Amino acid sequence: MSESYKHKKVITIGTVSEITGLTERQIRYYEERKLIFPERSQRGTRKYSFHDIEQLMEIIEKIEEGVQTFEIRQEMLKKEKKRDERKIRDDMIRGQLNARFGIQQSP
Repeated sequence: MSESYKHKKVITIGTVSEITGLTERQIRYYEERKLIFPERSQRGTRKYSFHDIEQLMEIIEKIEEGVQTFEIRQEMLKKEKKRDERKIRDDMIRGQLNARFGIQQSP
């Protein structure tokens, strides 16, 4: 399955700035704080996805509510951990069901 359009890193920082209302400096700051993760082109240009823009909009809302960037990062790490744990659990269950019913995994 191909990558969802929401996750393709094709949007420049200038466009992200226009869409979000953030300055380029603010966007780079959130990257430094490990709240967003743009890719870099061969020439070093930052490239963002629609998902990154959604993430920035959530960050803006939380900042306006008085939440600190450190707290936002901690919340993100907790969500990532839960997501990883859920994936491991689902993979284990899938493996057990496959073993029980003799289902072969395709490569």
